[in-house]
Amino acid sequence: MSAPETSSAAETWALVESIVRRSGTSFYWAMRWMPENKRQAMYGIYAFCREVDDIADGPGAPDEKLSRLEQWRVEIDHLYGDQPRYPVTQALQGLVEDFGLKKEDFRAVIDGMEMDANEPLRIADMDELNLYCDRVACAVGRLCVCVFGIDAAKGQELAFALGQALQLTNILRDIPEDAERDRLYIPEDLLQDHDVTDPDLSSKLKSHGFSKACYVLAEMGARRFEQAAEVISRCERAQVRPAIMMMEIYRRILARLMRRGWKNLSLPVGVSKAGKLWIALRYGYL
Repeated sequence: MSAPETSSAAETWALVESIVRRSGTSFYWAMRWMPENKRQAMYGIYAFCREVDDIADGPGAPDEKLSRLEQWRVEIDHLYGDQPRYPVTQALQGLVEDFGLKKEDFRAVIDGMEMDANEPLRIADMDELNLYCDRVACAVGRLCVCVFGIDAAKGQELAFALGQALQLTNILRDIPEDAERDRLYIPEDLLQDHDVTDPDLSSKLKSHGFSKACYVLAEMGARRFEQAAEVISRCERAQVRPAIMMMEIYRRILARLMRRGWKNLSLPVGVSKAGKLWIALRYGYL
C-alpha cells in the first residue's frame, strides 16, 4: 500500500473496518462484540495481516512480493517510531502502547508471508511447519491475547495452542487452493513416512498415503484445540470470547475434514453463515 494523503481518524478507521468486512472473515463476528478500543486494536491487527497476506497470495513475481513485504517491515519500524505512513499502521498508532503489542510479533507475521511468497513452496519437516505456524498464526495470537488482557503465561499458552490449531485446519482445508499456487504445507518427511515420494505435486495429492499423512496433522490439530480449550477454561470467559468463537468454528471444520478425509479433495468443507451466526450468538453473547 502506498502512503496515503492525510486522513481523519474517522476515515482511517472506516478504511480499516472495510478491509476486515471485505475479507469475509469469521474473525469479523468474533471481534464485533468487543469494547471499542479493543475492537479497534483487533481490527487493526487483522487488517495488517490481511494487507501482507494479500501481497503473498496476490499476483507478481517472488522478488516483487518480497520487496513489498520489506516495505511493510520498514513501516512497522515507522509505527514504533511514531511516524506511521499507511492507514492500517496509523490506526494502530497509540494502541501498540496501550495494549503492549510487540514489534517482533508484527515482524514475525511478515517473515511468514515471505515464506509464502517464495514459490514453489514445500515444507521440509515438522520443525519448519512449526516455524511457519508460529509466524503466520501464533504471532497473531500473541498480539490478540495482549488485547484480550489475559495474563502473559496463559496468553502464551493460548496463542501457541489455538494458533497452531487454526493454522493446521487452514492448511488441511485449503490443500487444493494452495496446490494451484504450487504450495504444499504437508511436511515432506511426513509424506515420505507414508510412502508419498513422487516429486510431482498432483501425484502426491493422489497418492495412497497422502490422506494418512494429512490425518496425522489433523490429530495434531485436534490435540491443540483440546489444549486451547483447557487454557480458556482457566481464563475469564468475557476476556476470551473471540478466541472461543474462533475455536468453535474451526473445531467444527476440522472435525468435518476428518470425517471427509483427504482422498476426495474436491468435496468442500466449511461452516455455513447460519452456523457461524449460531456460534456467534451461542459463544459471543450468552
